[in-house]
Amino acid sequence: MLSKRLIVCLDVRDRKVTKGVKFVGNVDIGDPVTMAKEYSDGGVDELVFYDITASAEGRPIDLQMVEQVAEQVFIPFSVGGGIRNVDDMRRALLAGADKVSVNSLAVQHPEIIRDGAVAFGNQCIVLGMDALKVEPSAAIPSGYEVVIRGGRTRMGLDAVQWAQRAQELGAGEICLNSIDADGTRDGYELTVTRLVSEAVDIPVIASGGAGVPQHLAAVLTVGRADAALVASMVHYGDYTCQSIKQDLHAAGVKVRLSW
Repeated sequence: MLSKRLIVCLDVRDRKVTKGVKFVGNVDIGDPVTMAKEYSDGGVDELVFYDITASAEGRPIDLQMVEQVAEQVFIPFSVGGGIRNVDDMRRALLAGADKVSVNSLAVQHPEIIRDGAVAFGNQCIVLGMDALKVEPSAAIPSGYEVVIRGGRTRMGLDAVQWAQRAQELGAGEICLNSIDADGTRDGYELTVTRLVSEAVDIPVIASGGAGVPQHLAAVLTVGRADAALVASMVHYGDYTCQSIKQDLHAAGVKVRLSW
């Protein structure tokens, strides 16, 4: 059995890490490069950076920040936000990122997944997906709808079906975020995580709702996720990456420990 991964997410706005609840009420909490090094030294398996205003502002991701992070950390990290085409992917990867994440762009132009996978390999392409719980229907049989633009635009697209399509196009990984759970710290949305994890053969990262280590244990077992993404619970100092892993290990979840 492969070890489960712990991933820390850093949402970046104006070169500051920021955090909100359900994509609103964001407050700045630190420098992304400094925080990245602290988490890397603290035992996290991977990092994810989202430049949350790049797309809305019509600009590419902050490549200087990507370069500075790459100089400081020696673990895999992915970047998203402001990725508009394959050339943007190439620039981010050349700046030092290991993977690029596409979300709204992929829904509107699915061929970007295929083009990126052909150019750089499936392992470099992460599908970011935001899912909203809705009433099941013929169009959305799973009861989870894909939303884009930071949760503002509903697409009438079934989350499970979109995950399967993204895998067919060449996505090497899916980062699945629950709009309903995002930032609440009440636990991950286990049902949609399990549905997507069982529907695809590529790794699924669970995102949205982590508050205590037991939430991670649940989503990595009941939810069948391959990795769990956290933000608030470490950003505010309630837990460290190492303490989370120790709790997961004690709960019988296979993780990579540094002791």
